[in-house]
Amino acid sequence: MKFLDLAKVTIRSGSGGNGCVSFRREKYIEFGGPDGGDGGTGGDVWAEVVPALNTLIDFRYQQHFFAGNGVPGMGKQRTGKDGEDIILRVPAGTEILEEDGETVIADLTEEGERVLLAKGGNGGWGNLHFKSSTNQAPRRSNPGQEGVERMIWLRLKLIADAGLAGLPNAGKSTFLAATSNARPKIADYPFTTLHPNLGVVGVDGREFVMADIPGLIEGASEGRGLGDQFLGHIERCSVLLHLVDGTSEDVTEDFRIIDNELKLYSEIVYNKPRIVGLNKIDALTEEEQAERIAALEEVSGARVYPLSAATSSGVMQVLRAIWTEIAAQRAEAAAEEEPEPWRP
Repeated sequence: MKFLDLAKVTIRSGSGGNGCVSFRREKYIEFGGPDGGDGGTGGDVWAEVVPALNTLIDFRYQQHFFAGNGVPGMGKQRTGKDGEDIILRVPAGTEILEEDGETVIADLTEEGERVLLAKGGNGGWGNLHFKSSTNQAPRRSNPGQEGVERMIWLRLKLIADAGLAGLPNAGKSTFLAATSNARPKIADYPFTTLHPNLGVVGVDGREFVMADIPGLIEGASEGRGLGDQFLGHIERCSVLLHLVDGTSEDVTEDFRIIDNELKLYSEIVYNKPRIVGLNKIDALTEEEQAERIAALEEVSGARVYPLSAATSSGVMQVLRAIWTEIAAQRAEAAAEEEPEPWRP
């Protein structure tokens, strides 16, 4: 299945059916009176989160979603049939935006969550509604209300507990493959990863979801390389693992490049808890490890974890550090949701 995380679609709710002008005509009934029914209500347009979806690829092949129109009213006080609703089925983590691409209409994160995007038009009244003591035979009815048409953006932000960041060939895909059930493409050339990958990681009997995004390069915020289009997938993460290639000629410069790109993209992402890992230590001597760890700790101001995703050396320590941050944020979120005890 191809990955697609941004789609533009046109939606339109159904128009209401027109009211009917009709009179009762039966043998031996001289004054039948009005009996025109109301028009049916137009269908609504909904967006709903469904399970087993992790891409918006379906919206590449269908960009127009129109709900059904209401059926006009009929004689004998018959109300027209309501128009059928239409549902946009989206994966969890989908943001729905206005046509400007910035104004958020809804942020759907829970399975089964749904939101009304366009309400169908009301059906028009038939002439039966206009009967009164002074107007016994009204010959008027209301037209149905027009439906609503709008253009919206669907933007998917994968829901993960931890996210991987780093330059191309920093070993992010190897780390994800070594620690989870994901099987991303791994090769010895840059930009092997062309779309985000998710994996479930287990550590000490606990599980969390990790996201790997394509590597960033200097100038990604200006559109170089693959740009920063995939950084939205780590906006929901509790913690970031910033991997630095230990075999690089200048590990501090590699760190600064990613650090700067995260800052230029979003203060929210930049200020997330971050764990720094020096990868590929299996290719370094002990002296080189110590030198590069010290340099990274100085530039990052944080502890640096040495590891090798290829040999699994130091990986468990990194996973435990990641879980510590995730557990702390989950506990904080649970405390905020817990209602205050009632006091008389």
